[in-house]
Amino acid sequence: MNKIVLGNLLHRPLRTLIGIFAVAVEVVMILSIVGIFIGQVEHSREETSGIGADLIVRPSSSSFISGMAGAPVPAKISQVLAKLPHVAVATPVIQDFSLGSSPEIIWGIDYDTFNALKPFVFAAGGPFQGPNDLIVDDVFAHTDKGYQVGETIQVKNHPFRICGIVEHGRGGRKFLPIHTLGTLLGNPDNASQFYIRSDNVANQEKIRQEILDTPGLSQYRVQTLAEVLSQMTPEHLPGFNPALRSVIGIAVIVGFIVVFQTMYTAVMERTREIGILKSLGASRAYIANVVLREAALISVLGIILGIGLTYVLKIGLSYKFPTLPFPVSLVWRANAAGIAFAGAILGALYPALKAARKDPIDALAYE
Repeated sequence: MNKIVLGNLLHRPLRTLIGIFAVAVEVVMILSIVGIFIGQVEHSREETSGIGADLIVRPSSSSFISGMAGAPVPAKISQVLAKLPHVAVATPVIQDFSLGSSPEIIWGIDYDTFNALKPFVFAAGGPFQGPNDLIVDDVFAHTDKGYQVGETIQVKNHPFRICGIVEHGRGGRKFLPIHTLGTLLGNPDNASQFYIRSDNVANQEKIRQEILDTPGLSQYRVQTLAEVLSQMTPEHLPGFNPALRSVIGIAVIVGFIVVFQTMYTAVMERTREIGILKSLGASRAYIANVVLREAALISVLGIILGIGLTYVLKIGLSYKFPTLPFPVSLVWRANAAGIAFAGAILGALYPALKAARKDPIDALAYE
């Protein structure tokens, strides 16, 4: 039977390659959108964990997504927060989502208080020396362009001098003085949110209550780091699951239709062959099994090709956008393979049943 299956596929190589490529496209679509979306979320979790804060204070209407746009609240609130009992450090931060050469989040920080949360580890250079200085992390600095301290780069269409290169994992890849970024956004004295380090992690609930009891701050949203990280999941990312389901649905439809067309055409072309097999005693199960095995082999080859093309895509994106996280996890490789395989088998099911039901006399008489 395996010889028959292989011979049938090699007899029409172009049609077989189209089926394999369709399954491969299905796998690439699934893995690419999952990799990019989940990569962004996981990267945000890792970077947020490395800031050194215990609590985050935001305007009541903001979330970890909306908090990355603009500077809606006065930065001087950090001075009020710093005076509260059990607060060791309070620092204002601006997070601005920018669409330049690649999507990125620009951070505006008050260097002294932000560094007090958890000191920067400099690989080269040092802190801000002026309003047009920029600190970058080592991941950004070690891209193909190889940035060095003293070089000038464009951020939000303005030139900035790299004054320091720090170890990655402190929230972002580019840091500007908070007043400078606020000025570029039209709010020089504002912030997006505030990070707090407590004198003792056991006092987090006390600090939360102290903030909410402070006049003017009762409407602010106070979350522990653990609470914020628990929200940084695909389930809490607006539109993630619908987008993922839509892409998977489109991918399955593409794979289903192409495999269905491939196997249906193959069955119609091999009507006399099916008649000969049946006249020699082949059962309906045997005929259906041949068709389904062909679809399964096309699916397996397409899955292998799709995973390989995904890694090619990952390499290409890494070259074009070096700071873009794009994980291809084992779990999602298995999920994509299972989805593609199931879609291919379903696409071949009707042609297989049609082949199995053919009358041997009519099949032999078919021209």
